Amino acid sequence: MEKSKVREKVLMELENLIALSCKDPKGYKKFNRLHVALLKKHYNAADVTIDYHRNRVQMDIILDDDIFQAEKVNVNIPTLYTNLLFLNLRKFLKSCIDKDQKSIGFYAQILSSFHRKENQFTLA
Repeated sequence: MEKSKVREKVLMELENLIALSCKDPKGYKKFNRLHVALLKKHYNAADVTIDYHRNRVQMDIILDDDIFQAEKVNVNIPTLYTNLLFLNLRKFLKSCIDKDQKSIGFYAQILSSFHRKENQFTLA
């Protein structure tokens, strides 16, 4: 029961942060790392670039995780180049939220990191 409440709270806070990040196009630069992290997680992408003006996301999606080795330089990993068009950034990012347990932990780390950085700016 308690895990369910924490899970729902993390998802709700993440959706609120996404909504906040998409309100002002001038603030996209501040939230770019959040947007890229969400897309990398959802699509299993190695490289993500967001063109906010043209509403496009370019990324290299990793096709085979078994070949990837974190301790080595990975030069010959099979990837698929993708160029996606989105109409509404907020809806697009919200559609990338995965609800499995591993993803919830990842989102909790993002929220924790973001709130720490936010508090550092307010204390300075």
